[in-house]
Formats: sequence, structure tokens, C-alpha cells
Amino acid sequence: MIDFKRDLVSFIREIYGSSEFIPLHQPSFHGNEKEYLSTTIDSTFVSSVGKYVDKFESMISEYTDSKYAIATTNGTSALHTALILAGVSDDDEVLTQSLTFVATCNAISYCNAKPIFIDVDKHTLGMSPDSLIHFLESCAEVRNNECWNKETNKKIKACIPMHNFGHPLKIDEIILICKKYHISVIEDAAESLGSIYKGKHTGIFAQMGILSFNGNKIITTGGGGMILTDDEMLAERAKHITTTGKKPHPWLFIHDEIAFNYRLPNINAALGCAQMEQLEDFVIIKRQIANRYNEWFSRTEYQFITEPEDCKSNYWFNSFLATDRKERDEILEYTNNEGVMTRPAWTPMHKLEMFSQCQKADLFNTIWLEDRLINIPSSVIV
Repeated sequence: MIDFKRDLVSFIREIYGSSEFIPLHQPSFHGNEKEYLSTTIDSTFVSSVGKYVDKFESMISEYTDSKYAIATTNGTSALHTALILAGVSDDDEVLTQSLTFVATCNAISYCNAKPIFIDVDKHTLGMSPDSLIHFLESCAEVRNNECWNKETNKKIKACIPMHNFGHPLKIDEIILICKKYHISVIEDAAESLGSIYKGKHTGIFAQMGILSFNGNKIITTGGGGMILTDDEMLAERAKHITTTGKKPHPWLFIHDEIAFNYRLPNINAALGCAQMEQLEDFVIIKRQIANRYNEWFSRTEYQFITEPEDCKSNYWFNSFLATDRKERDEILEYTNNEGVMTRPAWTPMHKLEMFSQCQKADLFNTIWLEDRLINIPSSVIV
């Protein structure tokens, strides 16, 4: 075990060619970022109006094969908007996984709704179709084309499955189950730009999907998000309510509803356009790094997490499994003390105080993964 920790640090330093601090994931700016930012500053259009916002949306739409892409300030605002478009409101319930980033549950809470926690699969790290169908068959029923929770007598309006660490989950199976129960699906692809499931990009299987461009994502706009949809009416509505509900007019300010200032600023979109020009190379490099990790781990007793069947993962965060929580913590302490940043999975949402009373399925896999999973450095090397 002592040798493994030491050898792991040495191998990560070999990959990144550094004796200095190695972060978990840092952005790579080696393209036209400075040129596009300078152009935006010179234009004075640095806020939510400008050519780079439209260009960035078009680039994402083309890359993912989504008919419409609506840029937002971050992934959380994209989720919040998508939940509103799905009709989620006071006292509704939303199915999601406990092994997710807190933004998922925060967005649900912004709608005055409550999450219900479903287990994940060990091999995908994302929502388990088996756990979902077991929960719905036990606790839900359809009344007048709406799904009702038999225990709480509240409507289950939506489901948010998340592609954890860039690895696609069985989204097609999740959608089929939810369709049977008249539940809207919002596909959380925040971490999986560049990931493919059964020949299609993540985020476009459901009626709506979302992306994130936070500073540690595979491409970044500093902060930023995107709503993906093939539905023209949803796209128009998304753009309207994220732009303060302002009706189009050359000079008058007429707002027809209470809405949100959620549109991505032009200066952030400029950064995103330069990053998108490099995305294909980023995916290739990250998959090469993952292959090196996989080969190295194959000579140890530890399991490196690889892409699921029928998937091409962007390997946003590379991960492996320790044997138990005690060993996980020992590895985390050693590597971080040695200047190589590692981290565990997020604390599962059902363990956070504000969500501890929420209904949940049997979360065996979630707890099992929490006790063992370790993320290791995954930055693009240029």
C-alpha cells in the first residue's frame, strides 16, 4: 500500500512532467482565446448581446447535433430553466441520483420542489434503470396521465439523470421508464461534452439536456451553461425567460413576466468559441491520458474506471476504486500532501443536512462508490 501510493504519485508526475503542484483539472488556453477576448472588449459588447453568444450556441448545436442551444450563465441556471420549462413548481417532486453535484438539488429547490434519490450503477456511475423502475413500481402510480407518489401524494414531474465524470449512463432506458410514467426527463450532461452513447452525443436523448462550462470542465467559458433541445417552442421559451422576459423591440423595455437574467455574457462566449475550436483535440488527449492510466492500473490490484459498453467517454475526471473508505482516505491524504491533487466523489446528496429528509431508494451502490472512488489529475496536456 505504501509502495502503491508512492508509485501513483510518481506516475502522475511522469504523465504531467512536473515536480510542482498538480491540480485535478485546469483549463487549457492555447488557441484564439486572447484574440477573441480582445475583439469583444474592443467591440464594447461584453454583456449578454453580441456575435460570440450566437456563434457559441451555433458551435455547440452543430457539435452535439441538437437543433437548438441556448447559452446561460452556468449549468445550474440551465437546470433551473429546464425544470421550469418542464412545469416543475411548488411541492412537486423530481427524481435524481444522490451521487451528483449539489447544483442538481439546488436547482430543484429553486422551484420549491423536492428531490427523490435513486441509486446509480457501479459500471456507469449514473442513474440505475433497475433502481428507478423498482422505486416507481413500489411508490408511484399514474393518475390522469400524471405520476403521483403514493407515499407523499405529490406529483413526480421530472427526472434528472447525470452522466457522472463524463461517463454516459443508460439514458435510453431511463427515458423509456419515465415515458411509461409520464415523467419529463432533463438530461444532465454538465460533465460529458464530447461523450457519445450509442452513436449520439449525450444531452440530446431527452426532450431537454444541459451542459456546463465551469473552469474545470473539458472546455470553459469561465462560467457558463447551455440548454439543448430539438423543440422549437421550448427553445424560444428558454431564451425568453433567461433574457428577463423582455419582448423583442429596438428600444422599448417591455417585459411580459417575471423572469431571469440568465443569459451568457458575450465576453464569456468569446472564450467558449476559442475553446470549442480545440474540443476535438481535447477529447483525443484526455482519452490518451485515460489509456495510460488504465494500462498502469492494470498492473496493480486497483480498478481504473473505464467507459461503459456502447460509450465513448470524454474522461472528464479519471477515477479508480480503493478497497474501502479507510484506504481511500489514506490515499487522499498521501497524494494531496505530496502535491498531487486528488479528491473523493461528492458527499451523496441524501447525507447533506438540507436533503437528509428526502425520500430515497435503496442507495447501496451510491454508498459503495462513495467509500471507494478517487478522482485523479485529468487536465489536458498541450
